[in-house]
Amino acid sequence: MIAHNYHCAGIYDGEKLIGISGIWILIKYYVGKHVELDNVYLKKGYQGQGLGNQLVEWILNYAKEQGCEASELNCYIENEGGNKFWSNLGYKPIGYHYQKKLR
Repeated sequence: MIAHNYHCAGIYDGEKLIGISGIWILIKYYVGKHVELDNVYLKKGYQGQGLGNQLVEWILNYAKEQGCEASELNCYIENEGGNKFWSNLGYKPIGYHYQKKLR
């Protein structure tokens, strides 16, 4: 996936990986060059300590260095904690994400 502008960032407690996020650098006509955070995860015992904010801040700084103009992500509607987290970081819902399975 690296050939397709995909990278990954992790956050550690010593040698222990406690959080991770996929990072897509993409271009879409309505937003321009942007970073899409993908499959963002932080272990439950580490949530609520500001570590997720640190991970996202690092990713956004990396994205700026790559010339990105914006950031996007998907969060499931029923993920109330996730939606609150992203809203607190200044993300706004702008539409629905549709999916159709082909197999």
